[in-house]
Amino acid sequence: MTMDDNDKKEYLDKYDRGTHLIGRASTAICTVLFIGAPFVIGLYLGAMPDLSAVLKGYLSVGLVWTVSSVVEFLVYTPMLGAGGGYLAFITGNLINMKIPCAMNAREICGTKSGTSENEIISTLSIAASSLVTIVVLAIGVVLLIPLQPILQSEALQPAFANVVPALFGAMAYQYYRKNLKLACVPLLLMTLLYLFVPSLTSQTSLMILPSGAVTIALSYFAWKKKNVQGEVL
Repeated sequence: MTMDDNDKKEYLDKYDRGTHLIGRASTAICTVLFIGAPFVIGLYLGAMPDLSAVLKGYLSVGLVWTVSSVVEFLVYTPMLGAGGGYLAFITGNLINMKIPCAMNAREICGTKSGTSENEIISTLSIAASSLVTIVVLAIGVVLLIPLQPILQSEALQPAFANVVPALFGAMAYQYYRKNLKLACVPLLLMTLLYLFVPSLTSQTSLMILPSGAVTIALSYFAWKKKNVQGEVL
């Protein structure tokens, strides 16, 4: 039995409403738990944190991370969709885990951003990633003491220091190879920027904006040039 366009639209609208309802409720509950946990523990142990010190600490780093969180929301939500976005931002570790997982799943399934298919694929992939992360963390906690000598060995330290570059290098190449000329320009510009201003390496999320802007601008000019040439021909 197949669904016609009206039934499909009605089903997807119902799915979107349910996703937002569950996502907003889960986000609100998790936010209360994240913020309330230190205070509950402090009350229980009789060791409440100094609120003035907390405020000073927030003002020193929180403002930067607030801007970063807004940037990440604007950049990643269109890629992940509603369901994937809620799951990713609640469970965290977007750059290292959730984004690569969702992008790889999308590449395998051949879905496009902004489509209902991509929404479902992103949600399923991030949910699977979150469950796997929980299982791995649980196993890691159990085996932390027995494996400590191995994990702290000098031979493995270079591997641990290069996990993220290796992950994103392998993931990025499948997109770079589609248009090497377009990929090389922003990559070269950002590499030079980080070499001349090393302090920017700690502001990765904020640097998505200029690098993304350069890439979008180059893509637009390349697309426009291609269309003009097509009209001439």
